[in-house]
Amino acid sequence: MYLIAMVIMLVISMVVQWSFRNKFSKYAEVQLSSKLSGKEVAEKMLQDYGIYDVQIMSTEGQLTDHYNPLDKTVNLSTDVYHGRSIAAAAVAAHECGHAVQHSRSYHWLQFRSNMVPVVSISSNLLQWVLILGVLMIGFTGNTMILSIGVAGLLLITVFSLVTLPVEFDASKRALLWLSTNSEVMYTKEENRKAKDALWWAAMTYVIAALGALANLIYYTSMLFGRGRS
Repeated sequence: MYLIAMVIMLVISMVVQWSFRNKFSKYAEVQLSSKLSGKEVAEKMLQDYGIYDVQIMSTEGQLTDHYNPLDKTVNLSTDVYHGRSIAAAAVAAHECGHAVQHSRSYHWLQFRSNMVPVVSISSNLLQWVLILGVLMIGFTGNTMILSIGVAGLLLITVFSLVTLPVEFDASKRALLWLSTNSEVMYTKEENRKAKDALWWAAMTYVIAALGALANLIYYTSMLFGRGRS
């Protein structure tokens, strides 16, 4: 049952990832009526919210856009930073939504930021801990190492779940600002397309959270003897 569930999850994940990339590529070809670049959109949104201590940076790669609360930088991928499309505007506004969260002390963002160092260490070691834990149960019946692995999975699952309100809220703030700012997006159709792009982006986080939860349930059931075949 676990294997079937994971295959289904993998297929759904691939469909969502493909849909998101397809939407992004599609809307990246639609030029913004205002002809503002992603950088200019980000600058304007930050100014409108009275945020002047956040830098807007260009970063290499595709879909590498993110906000770093440690050094207060909005990092936009090259295509978004220079792009003058609906996709570029939507992504830039979304990342600035995180900057607005930070400036307003949004509690879920603070909670997630506090978890990042521990989650980074856990995720790097977790795969090997789980493998060793399963082997230990199989050969000796000792559950201690797998218990540590399950604790790490729990931490990552909580992080994935906390990420959901952070991402959805950032998109909500971005879309609200875009819909009320006619200097950036002139038409309702542009706003609809921006909303569509950000919705598919949010779905990738939902799938990641469900995958983390499925892993947690499986290894937890194995730890308590219900997952053995």
